Amino acid sequence: MAVRARTCGASRPDPAQKALPWPSRGSRLGPGARRPATGPPRPLALLLPPLLLLPLLAAPGASAYSFPQQHTMQHWARRLEQEIDGVMRIFGGVQQLREIYKDNRNLFEVQENEPQKLVEKVAGDIESLLDRKVQALKRLADAAENFQKAHRWQDNIKEEDIVYYDAKADAELDDPESEDVERGSKASTLRLDFVEDSNFKNKVNYSYTAVQIPTDIYKGSTVILNELNWTEALENVFMENRRQDPTLLWQVFGSATGVTRYYPATPWRAPKKIDLYDVRRRPWYIQGASSPKDMVIIVDVSGSVSGLTLKLMKTSVCEMLDTLSDDDYVNVASFNEKAQPVSCFTHLVQANVRNKKVFKEAVQGMVAKGTTGYKAGFEYAFDQLQNSNITRANCNKMIMMFTDGGEDRVQDVFEKYNWPNRTVRVFTFSVGQHNYDVTPLQWMACTNKGYYFEIPSIGAIRINTQEYLDVLGRPMVLAGKEAKQVQWTNVYEDALGLGMVVTGTLPVFNLTQDGPGEKKNQLILGVMGIDVALNDIKRLTPNYTLGANGYVFAIDLNGYVLLHPNLKPQTTNFREPVTLDFLDAELEDENKEEIRRSMIDGNKGHKQIRTLVKSLDERYIDEVTRNYTWVPIRSTNYSLGLVLPPYSTFYLQANLSDQILQVKYFEFLLPSSFESEGHVFIAPREYCKDLNASDNNTEFLKNFIELMEKVTPDSKQCNNFLLHNLILDTGITQQLVERVWRDQDLNTYSLLAVFAATDGGITRVFPNKAAEDWTENPEPFNASFYRRSLDNHGYVFKPPQQDALLRPLELENDTVGILVSTAVELSLGGRTLRPAVVGVKLDLEAWAEKFKVLASNRTHQDQPQKQCGPNSHCEMDCEVNNEDLLCVLIDDGGFLVLSNQNHQWDQVGRFFSEVDANLMLALYNNSFYTRKESYDYQAACAPLPPGNLGAAPRGIFVPTIADFLNLAWWTSAAAWSLFQQLLYGLIYHSWFQADPAEAEGNPEVRESSCVMKQTQYYFGSVNASYNAIIDCGNCSRLFHAQRLINTNLLFVVAEKPLCSQCEAGRLLQKETHCPADGPEQCELVQRPRYRRGPHICFDYNATEDTSDCGRGASFPPSLGVLVSLQLLLLLGLPPRPQPQVHAHPSRRL
Repeated sequence: MAVRARTCGASRPDPAQKALPWPSRGSRLGPGARRPATGPPRPLALLLPPLLLLPLLAAPGASAYSFPQQHTMQHWARRLEQEIDGVMRIFGGVQQLREIYKDNRNLFEVQENEPQKLVEKVAGDIESLLDRKVQALKRLADAAENFQKAHRWQDNIKEEDIVYYDAKADAELDDPESEDVERGSKASTLRLDFVEDSNFKNKVNYSYTAVQIPTDIYKGSTVILNELNWTEALENVFMENRRQDPTLLWQVFGSATGVTRYYPATPWRAPKKIDLYDVRRRPWYIQGASSPKDMVIIVDVSGSVSGLTLKLMKTSVCEMLDTLSDDDYVNVASFNEKAQPVSCFTHLVQANVRNKKVFKEAVQGMVAKGTTGYKAGFEYAFDQLQNSNITRANCNKMIMMFTDGGEDRVQDVFEKYNWPNRTVRVFTFSVGQHNYDVTPLQWMACTNKGYYFEIPSIGAIRINTQEYLDVLGRPMVLAGKEAKQVQWTNVYEDALGLGMVVTGTLPVFNLTQDGPGEKKNQLILGVMGIDVALNDIKRLTPNYTLGANGYVFAIDLNGYVLLHPNLKPQTTNFREPVTLDFLDAELEDENKEEIRRSMIDGNKGHKQIRTLVKSLDERYIDEVTRNYTWVPIRSTNYSLGLVLPPYSTFYLQANLSDQILQVKYFEFLLPSSFESEGHVFIAPREYCKDLNASDNNTEFLKNFIELMEKVTPDSKQCNNFLLHNLILDTGITQQLVERVWRDQDLNTYSLLAVFAATDGGITRVFPNKAAEDWTENPEPFNASFYRRSLDNHGYVFKPPQQDALLRPLELENDTVGILVSTAVELSLGGRTLRPAVVGVKLDLEAWAEKFKVLASNRTHQDQPQKQCGPNSHCEMDCEVNNEDLLCVLIDDGGFLVLSNQNHQWDQVGRFFSEVDANLMLALYNNSFYTRKESYDYQAACAPLPPGNLGAAPRGIFVPTIADFLNLAWWTSAAAWSLFQQLLYGLIYHSWFQADPAEAEGNPEVRESSCVMKQTQYYFGSVNASYNAIIDCGNCSRLFHAQRLINTNLLFVVAEKPLCSQCEAGRLLQKETHCPADGPEQCELVQRPRYRRGPHICFDYNATEDTSDCGRGASFPPSLGVLVSLQLLLLLGLPPRPQPQVHAHPSRRL
């Protein structure tokens, strides 16, 4: 099946060109002439009897030259094929290299990749790795529950009583405006020394833990100080875990109060802007703190909601969406007299990054008008939650209502939809400053097992949009050990710089009781987490035995990849998980859909399929055969897959036991041998532990040689497999130089270079001077020409890559070349494998001249050009008639390789539509090319310039002079609200308009993630020789197209255009941006991909106490404080506020 239909981008153009029998150039269709009948493209031989061809092409009155006949052009094509094949046979050395391998048969063994055994072994190794982390998690969670249970709450605790390392202290001391600098350094904050640790990619201290407290939480509050007091005991458990498993990375306890304690200690990564990190909003915490959720958010947009209150609601909804993970489902609606969805989503959709982005953008368009109708809002929400015909979480169900207040309790709605079972929790949020009676809102929440919150100002948003997780955690806590199950997260970016990680999570419960015989505490204390770096998991997979096109991948229950060679996000935002679906990591088809479903269901399987793959440089599409094998990774939510091409079933393993031979071959790696043996590039692999990496291959080779002078290939600190294969391939490619290349004159055949690349990591380029212009990746497995040659039979041409926006190639003698490569296939004892690729580099200008001769009536370049007499009829050719006849070679991706037009030589490597749009469209419409569209969900785009919309807070109340002189106004709610906005705005002004990633302090935010549409072209089903006409009245053009056998080239001969009025359609190949708010995402949710949620759900417990359901905010204004604050503001000395911790009354530990 093709990639699922998307509406972002153009569809296939209508065929403007028709395949027709073609007349000669002199018999253009004039006025009154009848145009030949139209029809599908067919070989010319089927269109006209052979005897009628010549009269048609050379009709009376024609010019001296006529368009070449089909058999002539087929003759040219055979000459081109023979020339290419001859050069490759002489210089490529395929046959000679086969003989060299056979001559050295005693130096290597042929090993087999057994897919089932391989994938089961890797799955078992990953399971063992993760199991060690699980044991450490359980020790931590048990210890935390016991420490908190034994802790005695202290009402009078002071900051000076607690000694800890504040991870943000160093950054605050460096900030002259820091709160701690203004108040003086505290004795309670430790100053530590750190050492660089490559495992953490950071400086760490293994003797202490570090503490991070969100900016909007006051460090000196009683709740926080007690939390710091009892969690200090975790330090010893962290250290003991590391002693038992030295490979452990970050061990973290995220508290429900917002405190993060992690080990080992390291300074917090100071952001350039305000630090809004809160552990309770991290993907791993959200997943561990509650079961999956079905959430409907309804927003009151009646006329009373305006200005600042509406902005607070919009921001609150966005913050609420950030508390949801990919296991959750959500919809957002606005209501007044009627309810309607704010976006194109008409039902619950998965709360993934892209869907949440649609919601966030749609919410900004809400407008306040009409009257409040709670009934309409709640009925809409209940209908959404009762829709069983869609995919959803099927666990916790809840309604979140944001309003400025009202009197209607809509009891009849609750009686109809939710009572008596109360399966849907209702959370109500009173937003803004107002004098409405909040009792109805409290009643709604309390009678429906929810909670009532107040959001009077900006500073209350983050706290109160995440506290609902405490309520959802109650059934988990009451379930006890049954709910103590480790969950593994999606891939996400570590906030401390570790790179991409997954985290094992385990909830930590409050085991205290208020007194003898009292009910068990229902509060979740927090979540324990341990990180596992993706690189550590990758190390357990086979590195180089699978070949260049074999790989291992893993997916989770959502179908998102945990491991995949195409998992390469261009930009990461640690607020969000890295979610790339398996079907987006590869080119989607029905077979892969079946494989994905089987893996999600936890099954084993094996399947060989024909599928499309994208080249490494994303310019080409190849149809290939692949073997997929998969097994579940036990005790996790993951499944592991192995992909192998048939030619990678076997691989070579060198056995260089002869040390004299080792030394002999090693000498061919020395730069002193390059002049006679050709330049050698070695793949930058991890051959030995002490080998210093470098992006410069010359420097890397130097480091490698220096190390090899100290150790042997059999050293324990080295990868013997890699080293032996590297040295063997060095010797084998040197023998190719000796037997083939050294005695040949490359200039005779206009070659710039010859080369060979191997699975062992050697790329040898001959002669040595050609290495100066060699731009291919020194790692063959990462070189596009290498991987494509393995997947394709015959000779693969690769022109230099050009971007349409860049200037054309600067042609100089002996500088611009075209790679031609082919795989070397060995058959040893009935076992077939492809251990190497060989090729040549053609001199562009010289071969362009040779191309003209081969597609002409001359037999060789020295023969004089044939002249056509005035009374004779001659066929045009690509040399003599290059002013009238266009002759080109185009590769299978649609890129220009050679042309008989000198002015097009600097356009070699460009997509042919940029050279001749009219002709490329005709080739496409006549099925010489097929188009494949796919989407890159990992792209990075430059941020759009900010607009003026929403720049001014239009709804904010501005007091008059009379207000300032009125004492009653100073103690009013309006005054207090204004000061809260001013004070919080000093810190959180970016909430209303800044990019969250930027606010989080990502130090290098220059680009944001976006979706790019990619288009590639590849050969269609046409294999025969075709002749057709591009029908455009007097601007019509004849053309002939034919595939060259055993190559990836299309030979095209066409009349040059006489006018440009047919330039109607242009095929595009470059990436285009697909707007996130386009209809494509809205259509995708109508066809959700298969997924499975977590196996467990805790949304109900009969013993749950729902009496704690919200008391409202208690932040009373003080006249003295207000007057002081106003004076400070008037003096231009903005104070630093100390935000209060809004905790449940039962949060006391």
